[in-house]
Amino acid sequence: MRETAKPQLAHEMAIALELARDAGAAILDLYEGPLNIEQKVGADDREPVTQADKLANEIIVERLAREFPDDGILAEESVDTAHRLNKSRVWMIDPLDGTNGFIDGNGDFAVQIGLTENGQCVLGVVYQPLTGMLYRAVRGGGTWIERPEFGPEQAHVSDHRELSTMRLAASRSHRSPRMDRVVQAFGVQQEVRRGSVGIKVGLLVEQQCDLYVHLSPRTKQWDTCAPEIILHEAGGRLTDLFGRPLSYNKLELQNRNGVVASNGAAHATIIESLRPLLNEFCRVPV
Repeated sequence: MRETAKPQLAHEMAIALELARDAGAAILDLYEGPLNIEQKVGADDREPVTQADKLANEIIVERLAREFPDDGILAEESVDTAHRLNKSRVWMIDPLDGTNGFIDGNGDFAVQIGLTENGQCVLGVVYQPLTGMLYRAVRGGGTWIERPEFGPEQAHVSDHRELSTMRLAASRSHRSPRMDRVVQAFGVQQEVRRGSVGIKVGLLVEQQCDLYVHLSPRTKQWDTCAPEIILHEAGGRLTDLFGRPLSYNKLELQNRNGVVASNGAAHATIIESLRPLLNEFCRVPV
């Protein structure tokens, strides 16, 4: 299907696309190393940051601040302040989602740019610099995939409903016994293990997978913002583990109730099937 109408937020999308590619090019310039790897101050677990994260962050934030001076910005490698909480429009930036994949050289990293209005994501771009694969969406405009040397292609999620026949998008590096328990209870037979939330959601919009469950409370607003609108506009759903919608531009950065992304058709079944497992894990909404 071809795009025929000028989408809403066309100017914002044009800037976001340009910035995703500019940041991606800067990241690739540093891909072969050597890398300056630091540990983030105050991180509860291994959260490395490299000069590529910082450079991509600077490229995106500086331009957004110039183009949209009245908007707030929440970016992973920038100092957060309460100033954004008074803004109705706030950009959510993960300049290099999948830093571990970048460091390991496995290609699993992406630039993620999202725009929220009144706490809901209305625009999203996820760009994989190494392959040139790009997912984009604006509210009401569908989800579009761009590949090098091909025109934009509209994306739609699968319609699979039986959990045992669904393919799981799983984390390449974060696997717990509790996640093994979920896979066993669901009867999932096939998994694709990748890094980056945006890349895993991309597997859903390309119908390579149907389901993604992240039990940990460690994803943050910039991890899920752009992927959520991309999944939603392709017909899927992204909620917390209890089936409740995510809300953006909150003081609390973490998605403490975890994340479930699906093709939408099976979402209610997934949430219902998770309920006894969450009870078993002593997980309650926070």
